[in-house]
Amino acid sequence: MLQGSIRQIVGGITENSKRVKKDYVFVVRKGTLRDGLEFIEEAIAKGATTIVLDRVNMDLCHIHPSVTILVVPDSSLFISFASAKLAGNPASELTVIAVTGTNGKTTVSHFIGQLLAVHGVRAAVIGTTGIFIDGVLTGTPADSLTTMPAEQLHPLLRTCIEKQVTHVILEASSIGLSSNRLAHCSITIGILLNVGVDHYAEHGGRKAYIDAKKRLVSLADQLVVNESDPVCVEMSREATGKVMYFSETHINRILTSINGFRVEVPGQHNEMNARAAVCALQAVGFSFEKAVSKLAVLKLPEGRLEKYSQSGVDVFVDYAHTPDALRAVLETLCEEKTRNVVTVFGCGGNRDPEKRPQMGAVAAQYSSHVILTSDNPRSEDPSQIITDILAGTLGFAVPIDVLLDRKLAIRYAIRQAGKGDIVLIAGKGHEKIQQIGTRTEPFCDIDEVKLAFTDKAVAEEDS
Repeated sequence: MLQGSIRQIVGGITENSKRVKKDYVFVVRKGTLRDGLEFIEEAIAKGATTIVLDRVNMDLCHIHPSVTILVVPDSSLFISFASAKLAGNPASELTVIAVTGTNGKTTVSHFIGQLLAVHGVRAAVIGTTGIFIDGVLTGTPADSLTTMPAEQLHPLLRTCIEKQVTHVILEASSIGLSSNRLAHCSITIGILLNVGVDHYAEHGGRKAYIDAKKRLVSLADQLVVNESDPVCVEMSREATGKVMYFSETHINRILTSINGFRVEVPGQHNEMNARAAVCALQAVGFSFEKAVSKLAVLKLPEGRLEKYSQSGVDVFVDYAHTPDALRAVLETLCEEKTRNVVTVFGCGGNRDPEKRPQMGAVAAQYSSHVILTSDNPRSEDPSQIITDILAGTLGFAVPIDVLLDRKLAIRYAIRQAGKGDIVLIAGKGHEKIQQIGTRTEPFCDIDEVKLAFTDKAVAEEDS
């Protein structure tokens, strides 16, 4: 302790100065863009009585002596531990299932929640698309984070208990795992789905990305692992608890052969997602027969192969924003080989430029027509992102158009589509905003699709 008393009243804890209230503990962390040190005075002005940081030799002599200053080895671990403690360690009273993987986290989480609900288990799903209890949306995570910060997660878990929830399914992102958001959350079952190309830049490379995912192995009491993904299998070798496996032909490897396993949702990748969900139910104590008996209830979450049809054109909105995810969706849509598939997509700015040409190649390989546009360009030049994508399309004969304005790109795709055609709008899925430069603007792909059909109908009446 650098100064002050340890006998402080604690009204709450946060690493975000905007959330500070009276008698709060403000935890200083160095972020990607800003350093928490910059916000100490703001936090104190809002009522913080304790400052926690993991660096020494800081010039803090200007802070009033009534404010307690603590130095800890790791601020991220401290806020994780303290948040769980302040909420009474709620995860220990729940069955917590944490799902990680480059692709499929949201779908698998919702599949598990749906299967538990149909069997009378009160379950919560917390992740990218929001907070659901018994399938009903009850809130959205602050800051649109896949894995919410510990300071928000543990109070939410306590609320779940108060609402008689017994099982919680969490999406565990690589960023969430590496930043210790789940470090003091008791996890009953960890699910390893797959490892693909995503978030390399944020972690500093592929190895660091895999190491982040691997943290779930040590956090979980049991594991459910995709046997078809060699990286996941290699990670699972370090598990100390029980490991169950699923693949394209088996669940629980030797125990249950499930040739003929079928679900009603489209796509082989979603069949694999269903297998992961079934294996999760087995891990919490359901028999295989009971777990698969209600597969007909499974529905895809918002923005996952979300379909809208009009005038003989089928439009699908999907979150696919990695090469593997885009390939899986396009393979599903291309099963009817007689139909044209028009793909509209872009890539996010300030994220993994190496995946851009790969996604360009996938789109060009499977599509009849590709329309490149902006996703969330953030602070990058949208034209440079498109140039990176185009590098992967060399050698393909498919026609490619570029419209940086996503609204115009969607309208162009719908206007060009004829009866029997399929249009895929990929990359943003459920998202309701678009990040361009420093601006965050409302934008929803499915809403834009509906407006595009209205415009098309008006144009056809006028012609």
